[in-house]
Amino acid sequence: MRTESVSAPKHLGIRSHELFSRARNVFPDGTTRATVERDPVPRYVMKGEGAYLTDVDGQRFLDLHNNFTTLIHGHGFGPVIEAVARQLHDGTCFANPTAHEIDLAELLVSRIPAIEQIRFVNTGTEAVMFAIKAARAFTGRPAIAKIEGAYHGAYDWAEAGQVGTPATWGLASAPTALPSYTGTPKTVADDVIILRFNDARGAREQIVAAGRRLACIVLDPMPSRIGLIAPEADFIEAVVTTARQYGILVVSDEVLNLRQGYGGASVRYGIQPDLLVAGKIIGGGFPIGAVGGSRDVMEVFDGSSGAAKVQQAGTFSANPVSMVAGRVSMEHMTEAAFERLERMGDWVRGELTAAIEMRQAPYVVTGAASLFRIHPKRRMPCDYREAYTQPGEAASIRAMSRFFASEGIIFPAAGTACLSTAMSEGDLKKVVQVFDRYLAVASTL
Repeated sequence: MRTESVSAPKHLGIRSHELFSRARNVFPDGTTRATVERDPVPRYVMKGEGAYLTDVDGQRFLDLHNNFTTLIHGHGFGPVIEAVARQLHDGTCFANPTAHEIDLAELLVSRIPAIEQIRFVNTGTEAVMFAIKAARAFTGRPAIAKIEGAYHGAYDWAEAGQVGTPATWGLASAPTALPSYTGTPKTVADDVIILRFNDARGAREQIVAAGRRLACIVLDPMPSRIGLIAPEADFIEAVVTTARQYGILVVSDEVLNLRQGYGGASVRYGIQPDLLVAGKIIGGGFPIGAVGGSRDVMEVFDGSSGAAKVQQAGTFSANPVSMVAGRVSMEHMTEAAFERLERMGDWVRGELTAAIEMRQAPYVVTGAASLFRIHPKRRMPCDYREAYTQPGEAASIRAMSRFFASEGIIFPAAGTACLSTAMSEGDLKKVVQVFDRYLAVASTL
């Protein structure tokens, strides 16, 4: 593999400051996404190429962000560019279906055991929303259960309980379904049960107590906002088995974690969901979301003999650009490609952990496949409350992110980092070397 050198930018350049000044005049906080990082202003990007991106001030960075894990092939993936360029000449969107949506659907159905039929939407938020609606329509029940701290997009019920703090998250035995915004109807929290991740006994008790009010349990196999912590087998078994006993559907949210393997994260962790939600990598860098599952559950979307139980449309759903880009991108994610990313991730996590142990630094590393996260903690967390970043820990991660940026690497200060197929052996070594240098510097402060 090739080894590439990168420049070492020291600060945000003047163009990013100028652009942010303009942005603040037209956007409420200067951005159009709450997840945009700023230090103290956002870094504006000019272009991406392979594993690297270049900002508007000409500084080049190895990208460990990849737009929130979306770009599994990195930036400007040649086969996708060529396919999309051809499609642009033929048309960007139609009221009519195209063969491209069938092509991508067939690819996903052939790979993912849980998916017999599928519907495409435009975002992960939409996909989760329609999965919940499908579960309600299929069971005739209103309530859902989800994991404390897990992120499932911006649907009212899906986002309840994702922003708890020590002051608000309530009892360990019954976490609070805290709404994420002021003015949320009280009835939303009434119909959301919050389960603690990896608490098998507690999850079973709460599911039993809710009984037949629950339409579904939305389960992220390895929630990124909890900290990319591996699910324990007894927890998965408790959730799925108890759900089956009460006729509750299991929804596996793999918008992010589908990149864990050729068949997705459910296969890795032994989950057999009724519905599976996908997004990010299946769009090849273009907007996409999907909800799929067994034929009997997916029938709620069937309007061929009258009004469907769940009406799902969307002007840009299954648009040919996203369909073509997604198909080409996923075709190149062969089993061998996933295996290579797995080896890369194992090596990086192992080397980062070795550096921590050598320097006896207060950090631990979590993750799987091409995903990893560095926690400023002495002990490996097992749930949201243990992974919660205290103010001093947040400052440590911010300092680390700044150090990485000074060495030419974008490391997300907000959490999850990921690898892409565009990365070389030299890129991986660079990540480990920079982290080790940060530990050396941090130990002297």
